[in-house]
Amino acid sequence: MVTAYKHALPVITPEEYLAQETLAQEKHEYYAGAMLPMAGASINHNYIVGNLYFLLRVALKEKEYIPFTTDIRLWIPSRNAYTYPDVLVVAGVPQCYHERSDTITNPIMIVEVLSETTSQYDRGEKFIGFRTIPTLRDYLLVDQARCLVEQVTRVGEHKWLLTEYHEMEQVVELSFDASLHLALRDIYERVVFPPAPEHQHSRETESDEQVEDGKA
Repeated sequence: MVTAYKHALPVITPEEYLAQETLAQEKHEYYAGAMLPMAGASINHNYIVGNLYFLLRVALKEKEYIPFTTDIRLWIPSRNAYTYPDVLVVAGVPQCYHERSDTITNPIMIVEVLSETTSQYDRGEKFIGFRTIPTLRDYLLVDQARCLVEQVTRVGEHKWLLTEYHEMEQVVELSFDASLHLALRDIYERVVFPPAPEHQHSRETESDEQVEDGKA
């Protein structure tokens, strides 16, 4: 989860980034020549990442897939970018970038947990980069403030399908293995959603009143 910055950051090379990141006490992503500090994660964020890693670890135990969490860095050559997805799944042997054991290039699945400050980036520029990874099949975006999982699946060359899940009873079917399913109830275990903003309550109330008026 990267912090959004409005002011200009120093431009450095990928090699300089790796050298500085190796010595840094905190993680940074690398995009457009800049080191972007990663924001601290919330309790809900940690619950969701932990739940997903556990679910995938158990489900994939007897299969050729390996799940990873945020300690593994992803290199996106087409975007000249380094990022730390919340959860990664690799099919078979991880392909390490330049023999670095902390950086891979071949995810088949990526998960990002959304926050108010990162959702636009995760849905926009970051996904543009992810789409260029030839091995990627599924991209999951999990909202930590409400029950919402968005699954973007590769269905052809330059073609992606968006599926939304809004109910705890629903199950996400992963495209790279038909036997793999993730129940929203399990993804959101222990998560407590914050109260909806007042203006959202007002809009919902007005909508309900309009429906009632229409029935009269």
